[in-house]
This record gives sequence, structure tokens and C-alpha cells, in this order.
Amino acid sequence: MPAPSRPSDEPGPTFAYLLFGLTILIWGTNWPIMKVGLTLIPPFWFAFLRVGLGCLTLFGALLLTGRLELPKRTDLPVIVSVGFLQIAAFLVIINLAVPAVGAGRSSILAYTTPLWVVPGAILLLGERLRKLKLLGLLLGLVGVAILFNPTAVDWSDGDQRRGNLLLMLASLAWAVAILHVRSRRWQGSPLQLAPWQLLFALPILLLGALAFDPPWVPDLDWRLALLLLHNGVLATGLAYWGAFTVTRALPAMTTSLGFLGVPVIGVLSSALALGEPLTASVASGLLAILLGVALVNLSDLNRLPGSPARRKKR
Repeated sequence: MPAPSRPSDEPGPTFAYLLFGLTILIWGTNWPIMKVGLTLIPPFWFAFLRVGLGCLTLFGALLLTGRLELPKRTDLPVIVSVGFLQIAAFLVIINLAVPAVGAGRSSILAYTTPLWVVPGAILLLGERLRKLKLLGLLLGLVGVAILFNPTAVDWSDGDQRRGNLLLMLASLAWAVAILHVRSRRWQGSPLQLAPWQLLFALPILLLGALAFDPPWVPDLDWRLALLLLHNGVLATGLAYWGAFTVTRALPAMTTSLGFLGVPVIGVLSSALALGEPLTASVASGLLAILLGVALVNLSDLNRLPGSPARRKKR
């Protein structure tokens, strides 16, 4: 299958990796924030407010910079798939699961995306699994397996079982979105498409809130305002644009594995902010994930023009 066409404003590799790191940091710290927020706001309404604020942030930024455009017809499939799978479905599923599972563990299970993406990237996108990336993949998956230790989960608890399964389902929804984005030819930039993807998700989330959540009247205070500022403006408006950008600019296996850095930050920030235990198994799992992500990114960086590996071949 030929590689998808790329718009002229797509970022270079250096900026893409820097943006990748910032996105990981914002989303990682968002996990303990989500757990606190879900004690104040029902899950569908929380997702609706998050997406609504993110949508306003991106539409406002594009309007102020004169870059707001109607999406092209060829971009509609990407808007629909990302809006439904990566935004509406992913956010609702994790919001339903997080109250039953610790924030750190939730961040890990939601980001087991490589389990679903890697086979699809090889079979559907024709991506090659190089030795260094393979080693990174194995280390990353070992880290996830260590952290997803069945002996540390009360499998007799129905809420625990349901929460863990929902988080795995969320990772599957994101994986399908990643594969679809990488396989499509589309014209708009990630920044131009992101608000339309969020807008597509809004009515889905509103209908879900009206149908499934209990009646809710916001009790606005400074804590709720800060939670929504981080969760909506940063973790959705800015970080979703970052995620779309790096998903387009970097290989699918790199993004799926690199986003395992989110649970690393999620576990650490949950331990610091919520007092969740940082056990030996958690620490060893974190180390394996960090090494895996580093090797995956190194595999791609060594292929860039001007890298030490490229200079040695000359």
C-alpha cells in the first residue's frame, strides 16, 4: 500500500518528537486529575465538558490565526473515525473504568495499544519491524505485562473485572483509529481537522449524558475550574492536536509504543498526587517501558538525515 500523502505544513521530525514528549506529559498527569474529576462530575458529562472546552480552544486558535477552514470531503472519513473512536468512545470508556481502577493502573491498561496496532501496521500498512524496534516492542510489552499483574488485581471484584476489561476495550478503539488515520489520504492538517473531530464527538457525548448519566447541576468552584482547565483546554485542546500531529508525522508503531510513556507519567503522578502505591512490580514495569520507548524512538532517529548512524554509513 502506498504511503499516505502529507500536507506541506506537516512538522519536521525534531519538532514532532518534542511535541510527542509534551503530549505525553500532559496526558500522563491528566490521569490523577481525571480520577478526582470523576468524583465531582458524572462520566458522560465529564467527557462532554472536556471535549467541548477542547473544541472551543482549537476553534478559537484557528479563528485567531486565520487558519479555520471547512474540512474537505476527502477528510470526512478521518474526522468520523477519530471523532467516534479516539475521542467519544475512548473517553467514555475510560471515564466509566477509572473510578473502579487506580489512576496509575488505568493509564497502563488504556495504553496497551501496541498489542493491537503492531500486527495491523505490519499486515495493513506494510511497516517493517526492525531489530531495534522489535527489542523496544518486546521490552514495552514486558513492562505492561509486569504492571498488569493478575496477582495484584482482585479478580473476584466485579467492578475490578469490568474496569480492567473496559480499559482494554479503550485501547482497542484507539488502535483502530491509529491504523485508519495512517491508511488514509487526507488533505487538512491535524490542527485544522482536530476541532471538527471534537465537534463530531460532542453530540454523541451529549446524547450519552442525557441518556445514561443522572441529572447533574455543576457546583462551580476553583478546584472544578482548574480540573476542567487541564482536562479540557490542555489535555484535549492542545494535547489532541499534538497526538494527531505525531500520529501523522511518525510511524504508527513508534506512536503506539511511544504513547506508553503516558502510563509512566500517569503512575508517577498518581503516586505523588493520590498516594497510590509505587511497588517493586510497578517500578520494574516502568523501567521496562521507558527502555522500550527509548529504543523505539532511537530506531527512528537513527534513520533521520544527519543522524550518527547515517553518517557512519557514508
